[in-house]
Amino acid sequence: MTQELGGKSPNIVLDDEAFAENVGKGVANMMGNSGQTCSAPSRMLVPAARMDEAIAIARETASGITVGDPQGDFAMGPVVSRAQFEKIQALIQKGIDEGATLVAGGTGRPDGLEKGYYVKPTVFARVTNDMTVAREEIFGPVVTILGYDSVDHAVEIANDTEYGLAGYVAGADLEKARAVARRIRAGWVAINDAFDFACPFGGYKKSGNGREWGEFGFHDYLEIKGMLGYGG
Repeated sequence: MTQELGGKSPNIVLDDEAFAENVGKGVANMMGNSGQTCSAPSRMLVPAARMDEAIAIARETASGITVGDPQGDFAMGPVVSRAQFEKIQALIQKGIDEGATLVAGGTGRPDGLEKGYYVKPTVFARVTNDMTVAREEIFGPVVTILGYDSVDHAVEIANDTEYGLAGYVAGADLEKARAVARRIRAGWVAINDAFDFACPFGGYKKSGNGREWGEFGFHDYLEIKGMLGYGG
């Protein structure tokens, strides 16, 4: 049996010349599929010293995401059901109640949408990893921004979760990004938004067991037979 379950995937944005671009990409990527992606980069980790810069970029990016009927020219449609809509609303309110900085979005539907399960593209900043919005999978268009003091600290925060489906590292220095990616305890880690169906996909910890895609995706369908003494 294989299980591909939930995630609360970290997205470590490294401190380099690509910082602004990578923060913007991280927010935009979180909003795809109305945030209903198990491997979505929902925990963005940025250098604490650049938190204000990250907030400004995230706010601008989120404000540019259009929401409406998916049959029209909009970037984001509704979430799947009333139950999911209400869960997301409750978790957004929980983030506000626990003291996270609401950068964009919030509770309620976007302006001009009186019905339908539409959620505002929401960004929280100055989040700590013990907050509910950093611990629970929201499965909606909500990104949390956490600060780190060093790369070691970033990796520590990234791995401090009961999930382990995916992880992300964004940085201009590929060797540095590779080194950080090796340390993330998740079944699928993307460097600079790389994607390949040939790469095995699946989770560690409570994110499931087994793998799909690529050669390793066949392993769970095979029976292994050991033959002892075959060589005489």
